[in-house]
Parts: sequence; structure tokens; C-alpha cells
Amino acid sequence: MSRTAAPKENSIAAKGEGTSVSGGHVKIAVVGGGPAGLMAADVLSAQGLPVHVYDAMPSAGRKFLLAGRGGLNLTHSEPFERFASRFGERRAQIEPLLQVFGPEALRDWVHGLGVQTFVGSSGRVFPTDMKAAPLLRAWMHRLRERGVSFHMRHRWLGWSDADTVPHRLRFATPAGDLELSAEATVLALGGASWSRLGSDGAWVPWLAGRGVEVAPLVPANCGFDIGWTPYFAERFAGVPFKSVAISFIDARDRRFARKGEFVATATGIEGSLIYAASSLLRDEIAAGGSATLWLDLLPDRSAEQVRAAVLHPRGARSVASHLKSRLGLDGIKTAVLHEVLTRDEMLEPEKLARTIKALPLRLVAPRPIDEAISSAGGVRFEALGADLMSRAMPGLFCAGEMLDWEAPTGGYLLTASMASGVVAARGVLQFLALGAPES
Repeated sequence: MSRTAAPKENSIAAKGEGTSVSGGHVKIAVVGGGPAGLMAADVLSAQGLPVHVYDAMPSAGRKFLLAGRGGLNLTHSEPFERFASRFGERRAQIEPLLQVFGPEALRDWVHGLGVQTFVGSSGRVFPTDMKAAPLLRAWMHRLRERGVSFHMRHRWLGWSDADTVPHRLRFATPAGDLELSAEATVLALGGASWSRLGSDGAWVPWLAGRGVEVAPLVPANCGFDIGWTPYFAERFAGVPFKSVAISFIDARDRRFARKGEFVATATGIEGSLIYAASSLLRDEIAAGGSATLWLDLLPDRSAEQVRAAVLHPRGARSVASHLKSRLGLDGIKTAVLHEVLTRDEMLEPEKLARTIKALPLRLVAPRPIDEAISSAGGVRFEALGADLMSRAMPGLFCAGEMLDWEAPTGGYLLTASMASGVVAARGVLQFLALGAPES
């Protein structure tokens, strides 16, 4: 995917607040200043509770800001049933969270911050100005007014003693290591993509070591390696495949078929159409070593139309000129045919026609997790209660991308992350109401 520079420190996000604390005790600690953590802080502070947010970065919401650089896709306007279906095998766990805080509730919440939204032609929902910064600025202002304390450049290091409540949290800070106790803790540490923005997956062994079951973190919404020829990689890296369709059937007979576009990279392919199929492709590669998807270069033409055009006498014209004249194929679409067909096979009209409609692309590996838009795996829902509290560690709640789920791009990731923050915060309220031990 296209990578841009990480946001610089700015006035939006708690810059310089609480760069060190002397330790001691807090009622509620939220570790992670992304959308899930900030949403937990929002819900809890609305009840008048003192909330402390800790984050390793110099400012909160950095990944949120970067995700919104090209237009902040908040959620999707499709019917709830279809929206919930986007979460695949984890629908049963995510749907209850969305019933608490779903797409409509998210839009209402955004409006409550004074930011209006609109529905794009694709059904995706955006702020009217398309920007993430004004929304985050309004959000941070409200949290500060409610008394939320932000402690930036505080990198969580696990616990000094996880067998007691309050838990003893450890942080590395600019002033040195810090320990403090918290009656309730919300972890919203993200997955393992975009580590330079704070989500590096370092928390996995700390939770696993305390009896919290964690599924391995793997890339989601990611690109894949193919192994182009040097000529193709040099000439066509960064060039899009437009108006194409892909289809795929895995070993479990799970199917994907969709029209759209994606981009060639120096090593393979990436882009929205590929991200949509990435979970199936990734799992197939993990199980069998590779995955083959089928590329239709001309989805708006039938196989018979393509065959007739290819079989039409070309006279003295070259194959490339013939394909451009009869079918409008040129550039990257013609070049990719040469990646899978030999020179002799390009001269076989029947084989050429079939390949134009079903060109095999053999994917050999997903791109590294740090390049992915998001990650799958994480804290298993089976290790948590319905309120997202750890069964192994009472008083510890988990939210956001560090949970074991994934979703396609299109607002689904953000909506479910924020929904989990709401549910975790409500779990904290219930936990404290039942009487968490006092320090």
C-alpha cells in the first residue's frame, strides 16, 4: 500500500502532557491512545470518573490521523445485516459490539462533536471536510475538558505483579521506568501493523505469560508477493490494473469474486480489490504454500466476445496491436499476459482468449505485517467475557485491533474498534460498581 510519513507532533493530541508521573495509584488506566482507547476514555469520563490515558507516542491518535490523510472513512451506510457480515468468522463476536455502538451510533457521536458527515457514492461515510484532524481536535478538547489526563511517551512494559487487583503497571518514560497501580485497566494497544505509529505487538508475550490466550498476529488488508520478471517489475511497479475482476476459491470452498482495481508493486500486487480478498489468500498460503487467484482483464466482455475478437484475422499486425485494436488491451494488461504465457502461447488464439478472461496469478507470500493496513490475530474472544474483561485477570479489559478479529477496509475497522472501546468502558463501569478492591 502507499505509505506516507507519520504525522508530526501537533496541537491536536495531548502533546507534552504528563510526560512523567511519580507512580502511585490511579482508578482507571487506559493504555493506548488510538480510537478504541480514546473511546473508552470518552465513555468513562462522561460518567465523571478520573481517567488516565498512557501512550508510547508523542501524541494521541497518530494512526487515526494518518488513516485520514486521503479522506477519513468513518463507517459504511449499508444495512446492519450486511455490515455485520463483513466480519467473517468473527461475526458472532463482533455483532454484539456493533449492537451497542454501530454505524448509526458512530455517526451520531461524530455529529455530537460538531462534525457533520455525508455518504459517498460507494456508501462509505466521511466527515464533510474529509479530514481526520478537526474531528480528533474536537474529541481531544472534550476529553481534556472532562479531566482526562494524558501521559505521552509512556511505553507500557507489562506488569510487575499481575496476580493482584489493583494491577501494577510498568512503563518506560522519558524520566525513567515507572510503576503504578490501577483499579481497572483498558488495554487498547493495536495490532502489529504500522509499528512506527505505536502498534508493534510487543504486548503479546506479556499477556500470554499471564494466561491470556493470544492468537498469532498476521497481516490483514495486505499486499502479496508474486515474483514478477525484472522487466515487468521495473516498468509497471505502481501502475494500476483498472476495470478488472478477480476470483478465488480456497481449499475449504470459500469463494471470492469482485470487480474493481488494484496496483502492481515491484514484488507483487496490492490495493483495495486485493485487500478485500486478503484473509482468504493469506490463509490459503499459510495452509498450502501458495494461492492462485484468477484475473479477468475484461470483465465487461463475455468469454465469447473476447474469443471472437482474438480469433479475428490480424493480418500483418502484431499480437499486441491486434489486442489493442480489437479489445482495447494495452499497457499493463498486455504486459501481464506475457508474465504467464510464453511467446508461442501468445500466438495460440484459443489459449490467449481463455487467459484474458482467467489469468492465473500465483501468490507466494503476504507482505510483512508492518506494511499491512491492519493485522488479524490477537487476544482471543474466548479469553474474555462479553464485557471484554479478561477471564484470567479480573479488572483487565481489552479493546480495538489487539482483539482477534479482522475486517475489510471501508469503515468497518474503525467502527468495530470504537465499538469495542465502548463495550470495554461499560465493562469497567460494571466492574467498579461491583466493588474493585481499594488501594
